[in-house]
Amino acid sequence: MAATKVSTEGVFQAVLLNYLVSQARTVEGSVNRALGALLGRDERLASEVFLTEPRINELEIVIDEHAIRLLRAGNLADADVRLIVATLKINNDLERMGDLAVNVAERAISLSTMGNVETPAELEPMTAAVRAMISKCLGALIYQNVDLATQVLESDDAVDQYRDRVFEALLSGIAENSSLAAPSLQFVLASRHLERIADHATNIAEDVLFWVRGLEVRHGRARQLEARAENAVVAGA
Repeated sequence: MAATKVSTEGVFQAVLLNYLVSQARTVEGSVNRALGALLGRDERLASEVFLTEPRINELEIVIDEHAIRLLRAGNLADADVRLIVATLKINNDLERMGDLAVNVAERAISLSTMGNVETPAELEPMTAAVRAMISKCLGALIYQNVDLATQVLESDDAVDQYRDRVFEALLSGIAENSSLAAPSLQFVLASRHLERIADHATNIAEDVLFWVRGLEVRHGRARQLEARAENAVVAGA
């Protein structure tokens, strides 16, 4: 009987992970289409983002319900509890990334009506950095890969720097030509949405580390742990 229970719980957890991976792939596709729509002012791609949003919202509810059902079953090992807690948090971040993809798509549509406006030079490398973070984040989740999760955490500052440079370039452009104010506002909003997507990718990477290793690395805890480890080595030398 006990063996049957363990087997059943294992199946439920596998189903939960499959749902989560499906959600992650759906969100990644939606974000990538939104980024493509932004850079290409492509209304068709933008409309595909809108069509995907209901699926993301539906999956969010299914995953939450399944995770809560597992928690209610009780008698879970620590690793199983970490998996379920991380799943609930990752699910929320994925849904927010889906919402932000919609926001980016809206900016793309607005820009498509504004004629031949020059795209800020830093926007394309910023979108590339965000794409890479999402790809690594998804890899960390699927393969429970700590190295990929760590690489995501290390990339967050680069995206912030791109955002600052985009903002500075746009302000400089408006100062020279006030007619650029309207499209510049759309680019500013888009860069802010991209930064927020990167933040959610970072959150997911942190949750993967918590799930796989039991490490709490939010709010600079990773740096604190590294400093303590280095101090311990020095003290023992």
